[in-house]
Amino acid sequence: MPRRVAVLVYDGVTLLDVAGPAEVFQEANRFGADYEIALLSPTGDDVTSNLGIRVAVAGSVASEPAPHLFLVAGSSLYPRTAVPRDLAEAARGPAARAGRVASICTGAFVLAAAGLLDGKRATTHWKVTRKLAAQYPTCRVEPDAIYVRDGTTYTSAGVTAGIDLALALLEEDHGADLARDVARALVVYMQRSGGQSQFSAPLQGPPPRSPALRKITDLVTANPERDHSPGELAKQLSVSPRQLTRLFHDELSTTPARYVESIRFDMARALLDQGHTATHAATAAGFPSYESLRRVFARELSISPAAYQRRFSTARRPNPQ
Repeated sequence: MPRRVAVLVYDGVTLLDVAGPAEVFQEANRFGADYEIALLSPTGDDVTSNLGIRVAVAGSVASEPAPHLFLVAGSSLYPRTAVPRDLAEAARGPAARAGRVASICTGAFVLAAAGLLDGKRATTHWKVTRKLAAQYPTCRVEPDAIYVRDGTTYTSAGVTAGIDLALALLEEDHGADLARDVARALVVYMQRSGGQSQFSAPLQGPPPRSPALRKITDLVTANPERDHSPGELAKQLSVSPRQLTRLFHDELSTTPARYVESIRFDMARALLDQGHTATHAATAAGFPSYESLRRVFARELSISPAAYQRRFSTARRPNPQ
């Protein structure tokens, strides 16, 4: 029997969230797999994607008997607005009958609204992981993951991470050799190194609310190479180190030292993006050595500064001589 992949689409759906995974399964058929892909909408009517392209569907979700995989694509509409009740209900029915349930990007918000992520580990696009955790506190969000499996439920990070997830599902079904053939045919990696945090833009965090902590941010940003130990920062604010630590804990849920390190880390990433060497980025951002910067990169992004820079310094290929 063919393995049926049912994909929930709706008005405003991100087209790449649909096409990326579908292409993986369709390509797998060329190598001996037998997937049957069906696009379904809540009502059975065709929908319009985020690009304004009309997407023809095979029917409504109610007509789907029991898919091998039920896939919910994402949309930029969510979480900007609440997931409509009818869309959440449209996801709930097929999910109950499916062998596996998965979401692409912000499709996780649809699963969550349907109650399908309660008590489960999950991820979504790095820009909105905090919103997913805040709106659905029973869901255990893993913000750095490319994709997460919890039992028979799968969630993936932003957009192209749907391809990563589809390859992983393909490998579960048919083994690594076939999945590798598909990855090579699509010119993608079987597994990316590092998590999705490497794709997030530096200096994204909101500034502290209190003037005292904003002063510290300004101090570190202006002169990152200076001594910004908790004792020195406490002197700048005329408070005790204990009071300073309490301020950071109450407002930012971190320590002064870790917050200073995060500012330096973001600055180093920005310098690497601009083409500076890793050694210069470490020094200019206030790290005592390249090795200390490398350790932070390994902890935060699971890749080295050099590997990060190779990925994001330029999109241009060198011209052959």
